[in-house]
Amino acid sequence: MSLYGTMRTGVSGMNAQANRLSTVADNIANANTTGYKKASTQFSSLILPSTGGAYNSGGVTTDVRYSISQQGPFTYTTSATDLAINGQGFFIVTGADGIEYLTRAGAFTVMDDGSMVNSAGFKLMGYQYSSTADPTIVVNGFDGLSEINLSSGSLSATGSTGGALDSNLPSNEPVGYTKTTSLVAYDSQGNTRLLDFIYTKTADNTWTLDVQYNGASIIDPGVQTLNFDADGKLTSPMSIATVAQTINGANFAALNITIGGSTQLNAEFNVSNGKINGNAASEVVGYEISSDGVVSLKYDNGKLEPKYRIAMANVQSPDNLKPLPGNVYAQSNDSGVIVMGYAGNGGYGSILSGALEDSNVDIAEELTSMIEAQRNYTANSKVFQTGSELMDVLVNLKR
Repeated sequence: MSLYGTMRTGVSGMNAQANRLSTVADNIANANTTGYKKASTQFSSLILPSTGGAYNSGGVTTDVRYSISQQGPFTYTTSATDLAINGQGFFIVTGADGIEYLTRAGAFTVMDDGSMVNSAGFKLMGYQYSSTADPTIVVNGFDGLSEINLSSGSLSATGSTGGALDSNLPSNEPVGYTKTTSLVAYDSQGNTRLLDFIYTKTADNTWTLDVQYNGASIIDPGVQTLNFDADGKLTSPMSIATVAQTINGANFAALNITIGGSTQLNAEFNVSNGKINGNAASEVVGYEISSDGVVSLKYDNGKLEPKYRIAMANVQSPDNLKPLPGNVYAQSNDSGVIVMGYAGNGGYGSILSGALEDSNVDIAEELTSMIEAQRNYTANSKVFQTGSELMDVLVNLKR
């Protein structure tokens, strides 16, 4: 056995325990870091071949591993843009370098330019929302992603295009009976336009319907004749249309209004369904993010307008992702390729709005590891010290 080998073995043991203590220090320092995943030190022995009955002491090497796939507990907040993932997957963010990264740190804030930025300065990425179809996902890449930006939603008005009006017309009223009801519509600038719907009985099972704005008929092509069968059900027409107009510089679009649910029964005049789409000018008062990642603007009139769909990503071996500063991860050779998807489907977790994923560090466990590392470091130093003392004995033999 070589005394120098003994001393080198003690040094390797001290280095290994110092590495372990470094991961413990990082874990404790980031115990309150949102989305942080703890690091651990794994030990592996180094054994040298023994020759001629002499034992050659080897040493120990370390490998740092990350518990990225281990989910942390949740803390609930009052901010709708604080996001956590319940299950598998990562948010996709971009840094100042323009490169996309993965993260579980979802403490996002809407900045003055409309971007959603987390506490490390990374911007959230997603797809433009479509009500007709999900965006096409490039499964193994980030193509098609765009920065989620909510700056365009400060004030919004939507002009009316259609609606419905289902009424019961009293069958026991005499010919010439007239009844008027009204609905509010909106032009392209959000101005309210009050429409009067005038019903007049002209014969048994026959009525006329006129739609007027400011006392002038706007029905297309003219006053409509409503025909009912013997059971009081409307037979024709099933819908009516108005003509488009320009009022004080604003466009008041043609409206298609369904009336197929109207009846003629021996009861009082009654509107069972009356509505027209569109809305007046409204300000954004907040945001709502659904469990499947749809980001919507919330206006002061209660309307929600979907704007983006948050994209998610995953890899085959999350624990082998490459950790980078800012609590983000990059693909490595051992992690597998990045696969894109949406929250709530394809094995991806759901998104919790108003929540944050805490660090998965267990302080009690880390303090225990700290004590173990300290004791083991001391023991390895004793090995080095003993080898050094034996070297002194050997050197002093010549005296």
